[in-house]
Amino acid sequence: MSQANTHGHADLAASIKSYVTGFVLSVVLTGIPFWAVMTHSLERSTTLAVVLVLAIVQIIVHLKYFLHLDFSKEGKINTFSFMFTALVIVMVVGLSVWIIYAANDLMM
Repeated sequence: MSQANTHGHADLAASIKSYVTGFVLSVVLTGIPFWAVMTHSLERSTTLAVVLVLAIVQIIVHLKYFLHLDFSKEGKINTFSFMFTALVIVMVVGLSVWIIYAANDLMM
């Protein structure tokens, strides 16, 4: 078996393991808030906190296991590109909302 063929199988196995790990974590991170909301076993504020925290954790899981964004040598450029794009989107949306509210105040 050639070295390139062995390396390809190792990469494929690592990729599949990453996707399966991400999938399992996503299911768990979706199931817990669903349970908290449907059973009403926690206080309303606690349920809201659980949903918000697990939503943020799930975003991180998706970025790491599905988009493979990290600070390794190979992934650093993709990570910085994603962060810049996210910053631009947050600025555009945030400033648009600010302008809309300011225009609304001026019309009243």
